[in-house]
Amino acid sequence: MGLFGRRRRHDEDVDADYEAEYDEQDGDDDLEPEFEGDLFEYAGPHDEADAPDDGLTRLDLGSVRLPVPDGAQLQVEMDQNKAVRAVHVVTPFGQLTVNAYAAPRSGGLWREVCGELAEQLRGDGAKVRSSAGEWGQELVAALGEVSLRFIGVDGSRWMLRGVVAGPPDMAEQSTHALYDLVRGTVVVRGTQPMPVRTPLPIDLPPSIAQHIQAQQEG
Repeated sequence: MGLFGRRRRHDEDVDADYEAEYDEQDGDDDLEPEFEGDLFEYAGPHDEADAPDDGLTRLDLGSVRLPVPDGAQLQVEMDQNKAVRAVHVVTPFGQLTVNAYAAPRSGGLWREVCGELAEQLRGDGAKVRSSAGEWGQELVAALGEVSLRFIGVDGSRWMLRGVVAGPPDMAEQSTHALYDLVRGTVVVRGTQPMPVRTPLPIDLPPSIAQHIQAQQEG
């Protein structure tokens, strides 16, 4: 698949066997994502230069800093060269994934690629429709027993893409979870020139990287 395609099959990827509890829920049965601070008052996503002092604890992945909700599981996806392709946030509502890409100063990259993404999804047999959301155009797709929602946000020389995949009967909850994650995300573009659509690199925290390395060596 291209830039905005779904994950490839396991025989094409090397998926790291890593799954970690981001924080303990202490027996809380409330399934609503919980964040400190006020994501509506400080609604993002934010460029690093404009990152708010909002009290949120974020997972630093280099190009993106994510406000992972308590109790979420982290799954690291790696390619055949053992480079990190994505870090997935698994919640009771579905799997959330946020990635950043290099974009032109003029913006508009998300609008440009929406048609390409819709075509790819339809080629995979999905039913796809366009929807207006908090940041503009979104794509909603149904593929088998999975409901997908894609959103994109154009920033300062970057574009952020978020996607959630979950059960159809929890589509509303998964959308809210994705919105909360994107609102609190900080994008670190860096100053180096990059071709448009290049994924911004993901750097794992040392504790996660060491855990994966130990598993691979074992």
